[in-house]
Amino acid sequence: MPSTIFLVDDSATILMSMEAILRKAGFIVAKAASGEDAVATLQGGLKPNLMITDIHMPGMNGIDLIRKVRIMPGCQFVPILVVTTESQQAKRDEARAAKATGWLVKPVQPDDLLKVVKQILPNG
Repeated sequence: MPSTIFLVDDSATILMSMEAILRKAGFIVAKAASGEDAVATLQGGLKPNLMITDIHMPGMNGIDLIRKVRIMPGCQFVPILVVTTESQQAKRDEARAAKATGWLVKPVQPDDLLKVVKQILPNG
């Protein structure tokens, strides 16, 4: 059974390109265009094997989303990868404090994305 990866980003272009990369590699992909949509989707029963979120989004940002997901039943241990244009150490520390699993800086090359995903989900 392929792993489900949940992409959260307010950029339709980023969602489309990352979805294409991940689907081609055999993953099931679910998407949300905002932190609020992501929370609603998870509350609706989605159980992803991995969540990938942007930091800068209107409304609920990625750090707030991670904090919220970490207290949701059944989601405390879902790996969360942050993919963002942000490269400041302070933001990384904030994401780590919110219990993010890892961090990639955009633009992410397909090979780099898949390498990190495979480290987090060794069984695909």
